[in-house]
Amino acid sequence: MQRARSQLLQEGLLQRFLRYVQVDSPSAEGAADVPSTPEQWEMARLLFGELQALGLSGVTLSEHGIVTATLPGPAGAPVVGLLAHYDTFPGVPGKGVRPLVHRRYAGGDIPLPAGPVLSPRDHPALARCIGQDVITSDGSTLLGADDKAGVAEVMEVLCRLIREPGRPRPTVRVAFTPDEETGRGIGYLDVATWGCTAAYTLDGSEPGEISGENFDAANGLVVIEGRSSHTGTARGKLINAVRLAAELVTSVPATLLPETTEGREGFIHVDAIEGNMERVTLKIALREFTLEGLGRLRTLVEEACRGLELRYPGSRARFEVTGGYANMARKLEERPEVMELAREAVRRAGLEVIERPIRGGTDGARLTEQGLPTPNLFTGGMNYHSRTEWACAQWMEQAVDVVLRLLELWATRQ
Repeated sequence: MQRARSQLLQEGLLQRFLRYVQVDSPSAEGAADVPSTPEQWEMARLLFGELQALGLSGVTLSEHGIVTATLPGPAGAPVVGLLAHYDTFPGVPGKGVRPLVHRRYAGGDIPLPAGPVLSPRDHPALARCIGQDVITSDGSTLLGADDKAGVAEVMEVLCRLIREPGRPRPTVRVAFTPDEETGRGIGYLDVATWGCTAAYTLDGSEPGEISGENFDAANGLVVIEGRSSHTGTARGKLINAVRLAAELVTSVPATLLPETTEGREGFIHVDAIEGNMERVTLKIALREFTLEGLGRLRTLVEEACRGLELRYPGSRARFEVTGGYANMARKLEERPEVMELAREAVRRAGLEVIERPIRGGTDGARLTEQGLPTPNLFTGGMNYHSRTEWACAQWMEQAVDVVLRLLELWATRQ
């Protein structure tokens, strides 16, 4: 049901978030289209209608499910973008989310009705939420704070700017995008047409967090070709590609796995494997924080392929890069004010600035690579991609406060 302008302006952040997470909008790996699922269209149309109801200008819904709109600022003001993705992680059930608000969290474990337990032993940040309002699902699904928290916060920022027309602001452009979880949606946002001076994604976690750095990434395939033979007469003939694939997987050093690394440590991750004794394909992700480090990981995989060919004459093994993304830190260094204004906004909100690299990719990395500097800001959501995903209502309010202060800082740069 479409809400009226007055309802949207007065709804408030928490109620808006609770409403959004109940709209199922998963993405899907391997789909040909963007959006990759029909469910995402429901969320896209909902946001499109709400932006129209709020009276924003230039409200559009593209053929690829990207929703954009503009809240004009004073003549000559900078143009600042705010982005959030509305798709949710497809690897955990997300249909029928029943959000629960645990008011004035008293500490200790939070047993969820479907069985999982959210515990400060596993999530130490919960201890910082005592006395505040913690939001979870019932444990049968994820919550969807990734990134419905960001979507709700961007909408709340717009509502507060509309309610307070005297608040200093630049021209604000918003974009809600599909298929962030598959890495494909942001490719359909035309940076030149969107026309922003700088932009910020809202897709981080704890208060004060700013991310201006992410992995350099190469996604690729290793294809191993063996030689088939009847097993009864296989001696000297059979080259079992399945066994060669196992050798390649176990050749990755234990110190270069995602489950054994943290911080700025890179890894090699075998994501999927399929095939038979004649031909096996492995999906492999290489992640590092420098191009030099990424090159070393690629060399390791290529040398492992050559080793198989040497040990098993007649076999073939090759590695090919199929995609990836770049660390946005290099481009952001060219526009230091984009990060510095974010730091100052966090400080003015009374929070400690926490800068940490993203051990993954971000829509902002793709935009930054295209020339639009786009670091990532916190949302107050935690433990993404899990049935024990959670968010803190007060942390979400702090995210809105930081963005409003950030926009005020940009307004002074006219």
